[in-house]
Amino acid sequence: MQPAICVYSSSSDVVAAPYFAAAEALGAALAAHGYTLVYGGARIGLMGAVARATHAHGGRVVGIIPQVIYDKGLSYPEADELIITRDLRERKALLDARATAFVALPGGFGTLEEIVEILTLRQLQVHTRPIILLNTLGFYEPLLALFEHFYRERFAKPHRALYHVAADVPDIFAFLVDYQPQPLADKWFDPARP
Repeated sequence: MQPAICVYSSSSDVVAAPYFAAAEALGAALAAHGYTLVYGGARIGLMGAVARATHAHGGRVVGIIPQVIYDKGLSYPEADELIITRDLRERKALLDARATAFVALPGGFGTLEEIVEILTLRQLQVHTRPIILLNTLGFYEPLLALFEHFYRERFAKPHRALYHVAADVPDIFAFLVDYQPQPLADKWFDPARP
């Protein structure tokens, strides 16, 4: 099976140009490195940009879109495979099932919800696949600060090995080449120890 990267990203068409440039660079690199793009199936925003760039460089695109978004006419019909799901939950399950790695481009509530679920599953040791945040223009710094707050307040163990923060697209693929899953201790604290 060809390796596939699930890309979570924004569907907004009005974000700044550097975010689109990063999405396009990722699509080109996916194709160049032989990865299938598996993503949310839309033709708009960063989602559309990464899909078009993957195709423009000879890559394969699998879109997985829920019926409610498909019905709005927002799908990417040029996808090599376009799967229409009942709802967002089914979409997420299929994205997860198809992916050998996960990359989060900048995005809004949907992107955040998707990447945090995959992080949670990794924390619970349900999977050991790589999870990467593409930190274009420092986009993920506030989220990373929140994670550090979790660690300081002991709402989560400091499992920074759950995710890799990539400065740019080449950093993503350099990380993937050498990726070895780090063993994680159970997520739960022992109340007997300070």
